[in-house]
Amino acid sequence: MLERIREGSQGPWAMAIIALIVLSFVFAGVSSYVNSSGVTAAAEVNGEPISQQDVERAYQAQRARLESQFGEGISALFSDENYLRDFRLNVLERLIADTLVQQKADDMGLRVSDKQIREAITAMPEFQTDGRFDNERYQMLLRQNGFQPSDFRDYMRQQMTREQLVRALQASDFSLPAEVNTAHVLQGQTRNADYLIVDSAPFAKKVEITDAEVEAFYQENLSRFDTQEKVNLAYVSLAVEDLKGEVSVNDEEIEQAYRDNIALYKTDEERRVSHILVEFGDDKAAAKSQAEALLADLGQGADFAALAKENSADTFSAENGGDLDFITAGLMDPAFDEAAFAIADVGDTSGIVETEFGFHIIKLTDIKPVEVTPLADVRDEIEAQLLTDKATDEFYALQSDMANLAFEVPDTLEDVAGAVNGTIRETGLVTAAAVPVPLNVPAVTSKMFDPDFIEEGLNSDVIELSNDNVVVVRVVGHEPQRTQSLDEVRTQILAQLRAQKAQEAAFNWATTVVEQLNAGETPALVVDDMSLEWESKEAITRNSSELPRNLVDLLFTLGTDAPDNIDIAKLGSGDAGVVRLTAINAPAALSDEEQTRLKQQVMATYSQANYQSFVDSLRAAADVTINL
Repeated sequence: MLERIREGSQGPWAMAIIALIVLSFVFAGVSSYVNSSGVTAAAEVNGEPISQQDVERAYQAQRARLESQFGEGISALFSDENYLRDFRLNVLERLIADTLVQQKADDMGLRVSDKQIREAITAMPEFQTDGRFDNERYQMLLRQNGFQPSDFRDYMRQQMTREQLVRALQASDFSLPAEVNTAHVLQGQTRNADYLIVDSAPFAKKVEITDAEVEAFYQENLSRFDTQEKVNLAYVSLAVEDLKGEVSVNDEEIEQAYRDNIALYKTDEERRVSHILVEFGDDKAAAKSQAEALLADLGQGADFAALAKENSADTFSAENGGDLDFITAGLMDPAFDEAAFAIADVGDTSGIVETEFGFHIIKLTDIKPVEVTPLADVRDEIEAQLLTDKATDEFYALQSDMANLAFEVPDTLEDVAGAVNGTIRETGLVTAAAVPVPLNVPAVTSKMFDPDFIEEGLNSDVIELSNDNVVVVRVVGHEPQRTQSLDEVRTQILAQLRAQKAQEAAFNWATTVVEQLNAGETPALVVDDMSLEWESKEAITRNSSELPRNLVDLLFTLGTDAPDNIDIAKLGSGDAGVVRLTAINAPAALSDEEQTRLKQQVMATYSQANYQSFVDSLRAAADVTINL
């Protein structure tokens, strides 16, 4: 079982899954799994804590993904305390599930080697430049997320170990030919139908509505007539981008910045090395003796690649004569790293180097020296950065002025606007769900609808919209939430009651038609002076848009024998529809490729359900305490 699990972690598709997991970690900021001391755990899973910091980082990561996918408008949801609470709880539940699976993987003795981790990191395109691993980029991305390479490797080890178990569970799922065939028949089946759309408009002319019905509807639906609170927000904003046109840089400044930051425009030295690995095994002394013998053979002129192929315990590199390709400083084990970069000339070999993996003999096969990018190639980049830096300095200086004036002259934005050469803008009366971008962020929406802030009518403090955009706001107009009077909504209620009654009348008329058909009669399809006609459609699919959605859904519930082959639906348009099943069309036979694809889809469905059952069983047997 363990062997099968380990084998499952070697394929390219497995590495792709791991890469996705790691990318989510790198770019979304889920960068810690070490609990902070002194902080109450959000949950404990079999005695293992999940820190509040873990939950916060996972929450921020998931929120960032949602905002990236759906835009800033989704931020309004996070101002809802109930939604925010449920969202955080779901994040915590996912962390609990991950911890349970990790604990099970540890109990089973699953492991991931440093070699696997190194290969996964170097293969990730996000750490590559021009198709090759870029150690500088790798280090930069880790620093941006507050991590050392060792922390990142540990995180990957944990993720990859858990993924071994997940993939093994998924690999155990299968689907029977009969199940695939059933799925194909259900998904690919089409239906022929006759249908009749009964327009509710003629029935609306005959609808009568009493004052008592209007009053009753109003009283029964009072909450529907509540208006939302609205405010008119005046604001003055300041952004770094707006200040770039007010600053400039000269050639001397660009050249000085290039000299001061020359390290940024240098590539790291890269060395291509090969190695022979002798693992410690049960007898470390014997392993060292073997390594010394191999080193002696090399001294006598033996071919390094041949010795590596025959003797190296690193079977992956041994197939290529021990070649590890190009490496940069800091990528390998410290002892290996130090020895590889101490070799003087291409073709030379090291002595015996001991690491946690065993004894190594290292050969230097190629060197890519440090290269410096000319100033001309990066001039525009440096100029843009200097402009941003100067605008940012001005931004912070003006931001300080904004803050002081907003406080010192709290009952107007005129002075704030004057200080930054800005304009006072207004949102107009808006609800919490309709605050315009870029003000639609919790920091602003929570303030503008704060009763105390509204009542005071004073300037806010400087509010940060983003790292390079701030705003000062004040409420200049307010409409409180209230329930509209019956007179205000009478016309609306009349229209709604008329539409409801008209649709009911159309539905009842259609019911009579169906009853007559089932009785073997031929109904007269006339409403007032308007004649209706049956229409026909063939090969209707489950996702068809040729008919109203309600009719399509109803059609796929019908049988072929009367009276079960005909039924009525209320349509979203306010009309009524009658649909009669006339034929069921079996799908065409699948090609081998389609059969394989459908089989994989069915297996994926089973796999997802089975994995959830597995997690549920772990949860049922676990001791889980939630403190969040």
